[in-house]
Amino acid sequence: MHEITLNIAPYFLTAQNFSNYSVLMNTELAALEDKIRQAAQLCRQLREENNELRQQVVKLESDRKRLAEKIDGARSRVENLLARFPE
Repeated sequence: MHEITLNIAPYFLTAQNFSNYSVLMNTELAALEDKIRQAAQLCRQLREENNELRQQVVKLESDRKRLAEKIDGARSRVENLLARFPE
């Protein structure tokens, strides 16, 4: 049984002409390569955007902390002024 299988002409099982098969496979591989290239580019863009957003978050958190300190200082000064007024 194995001997019969070994005697079958190459590419007989694909039922396709090898040159056509190769062209179709190369076309599919080229399309896949293009999709992978696009996915890699998108990944790079998203990584850059993510880094920029992380930097913005750090800056905004710093700004928020600074503004909260200013508000607390202003509140303290207003409370001191109100305490000076007679009731």
